[in-house]
Amino acid sequence: MIEVDGLRKRFKQVRAIDGVSFSARDGAITGLLGHNGAGKSTSLRILYGLLTADSGSALVDGINVMNEPQKAQENIGVMTDAHGLYPRLTAREHIEYFAQLRKLDKSIIDKRTELLIEQLAMEEIADRRAEGYSQGEKMKVCLARSLIHNPQNIIMDEPTNGLDVMTTRSVRTILQTLKDQNKCILLSSHIMQEISALCDEVIVISEGKVLMQGSLDALLTSTGESDLEEAFMSITRASR
Repeated sequence: MIEVDGLRKRFKQVRAIDGVSFSARDGAITGLLGHNGAGKSTSLRILYGLLTADSGSALVDGINVMNEPQKAQENIGVMTDAHGLYPRLTAREHIEYFAQLRKLDKSIIDKRTELLIEQLAMEEIADRRAEGYSQGEKMKVCLARSLIHNPQNIIMDEPTNGLDVMTTRSVRTILQTLKDQNKCILLSSHIMQEISALCDEVIVISEGKVLMQGSLDALLTSTGESDLEEAFMSITRASR
């Protein structure tokens, strides 16, 4: 479970997030919904230790990210939209390399690598160098390396950015499988259709503040709207 309370972060004169609070539970997909620049990525980067908050707290399975970042990171798998693959490494080598960074035993590395290659249908690219991969193939490698240590909490920043329809559907299937394994999945997106199709809980964030959190039905009911886009517009308008 992920719990965020009162996070604040400034970059010089820019207030990126201002008192952000939300939670993401196990066995559910929670979506952080907001326009570009709303504070989604800043919030996630604090959660996985890339940024330090000016104030507030963030807990991952009860572990304080600020006080024990490495311990918290052991329980997190992170997939960003910046894939950062090494072009001369194969998919298998990428996965094994990240497993070694996690200091996993070789027997576990071999077993988990084969399992992920099978689960993500990566057999055709497993031993092919990353140079020339499609966006979908890159996404699968990034997802596999983020899952190699079998984390309880999975954080994804714009996971379907730039993907075609078939690959997007594949991502949805994978996320549903992880949810069924009782994982806590937190993803950010500005795509309404993606949030509607995937998420059990929606967090609406705008101008660095969380405006509302609840199920899709709860958001629609509270705004009196019939679809998420209109509900989002209603919520953000009301905050101005």
